[in-house]
Amino acid sequence: MPRVPVSAAMKYKGVALCLLPVVISATGSMVRLYAVDTNVKPSSATTDTVTQPTTDTGENNGPTSPNRVLPGEPPLRKNYWIPAVEIPSFLLILNGADRLIYPHNVYDSNLTTFKNHFLHGPWQYDNDPFNINQVGHPYQGATMFGFARSSGLNFWESLGYANAGSVLWKLGGETDAPSINDQITTGQAGSILGEELYRMASLVLERGGSQPDAWREWFAAFISPPTGLNRLIFGDRFKPVESRHPATFTRVELGATNTVSVRDSQGLSRPIAQNGATGDFSMAYGLPGKPGYRYIRPLDYFNFEIAGTASTTNSFPVILTRGLLVGVPYEQDDHYRGVWGLYGSYDYMSPQIFRVSSTAASLGTTGQWWLSRTVALQDTAMGGVGFGAAGVTSGEQSSNYHYGATPQGLLALRLILGDRMMLDTTAREYYVSNVGAPGNATDNIARIDASFMVRVWHRHAVGIQYVYTRRDADYAHLPSQVQAVSTIGLAYNFLGDRHFGAVAWGDNRVNDPDDY
Repeated sequence: MPRVPVSAAMKYKGVALCLLPVVISATGSMVRLYAVDTNVKPSSATTDTVTQPTTDTGENNGPTSPNRVLPGEPPLRKNYWIPAVEIPSFLLILNGADRLIYPHNVYDSNLTTFKNHFLHGPWQYDNDPFNINQVGHPYQGATMFGFARSSGLNFWESLGYANAGSVLWKLGGETDAPSINDQITTGQAGSILGEELYRMASLVLERGGSQPDAWREWFAAFISPPTGLNRLIFGDRFKPVESRHPATFTRVELGATNTVSVRDSQGLSRPIAQNGATGDFSMAYGLPGKPGYRYIRPLDYFNFEIAGTASTTNSFPVILTRGLLVGVPYEQDDHYRGVWGLYGSYDYMSPQIFRVSSTAASLGTTGQWWLSRTVALQDTAMGGVGFGAAGVTSGEQSSNYHYGATPQGLLALRLILGDRMMLDTTAREYYVSNVGAPGNATDNIARIDASFMVRVWHRHAVGIQYVYTRRDADYAHLPSQVQAVSTIGLAYNFLGDRHFGAVAWGDNRVNDPDDY
């Protein structure tokens, strides 16, 4: 993407992320889906392929592919031609809109541009505005992924379409040289984000039963516009059966923060907002322990969080995602249930004076341990490597950041004390190295979130949160730099259930029937 104004670009390409589905938590109990005629055959006049439900008994659990249709579910229809038409059409419309909106000739591309880039490249790393590369491109990739996913394709097939669409854009959508970093953030990060948006949109629809209300249709389209478009065009032809009744926990937070301390060894070059209004939406989907729930498809477990502020220069300080790509469940006695395997993640953080983003694959585990009948501990531990970018904020020079291979780790612990209180802590660390990209710079960034919440009435709670983020940077020919920001906040929270997402089994506390 070119060096366009960050604020305008974010409004154009990231606006749908700022108002994520806060009403998912209020949509009530999920209405079960019942099987239709499982003998449906594809019509000779359609290009759809159909997957029928497989048997599911103690002797035969059926295949575990991401295409699997479980007993009691309608056949799965998919069409490979629809996204093959929709994605190029979307890119043509995007290019045309960019030509009108931005006063740059970088979008004046044509068939000659495509030919030259295809034959000669050169593929390289660019230093376009950080928010464009690390937020705008993932959302563009999520849109292309959504066109394929909402046409019935599974995660891996949709990822292929998103990557192909990214290549088309880099070859023919802009006149500047195609960029390696955009291919990573658009195709890979965009697919992780796109699957989560698609699942959340599906959850909104499925909780409306066989005939969702109009507001559910519109809200699902807002969450995942490609899903809404394909439902508008094709109706229930590719009706999603995605949720399969996962254990979920959603939280909508509205509050205010105060920056209690700022450290910059080189001196601050611009003022820092001391106080501000914030909003946060988070969702844990597919929490381990619910009887009968299976981890068959990528992101049958995921955790999503997005935070927004009233600032025009830093509208999205946090977008944090992680999801299980391939994994298996396990258990220990009657107290612990978990799942472990390979996770994919896309993270973006911008704590006012510096920023970091990473797309990664990690080995990890997520579980829940009942310490007593009313006290539960949920945990996630991950470690892996990805490709990231880090540097100072866009208030400085927009290109003042670097890329590199990024080893990283995460440890998250949530202590749930009955249905009254919750203590939530998460520690993350990213080492953006000088491996795999030009330049001689390294950034080590660590972040600690800690919050304590008390439920005061039904699903309403109040909480306090402390966040500490630190950056240690070493750039060639520049003095080493240490930056740190600490904030504290008070907030009102609307919860998805009154038990903070604790999953019951065995003799442990029984959740309300509508909690999930």
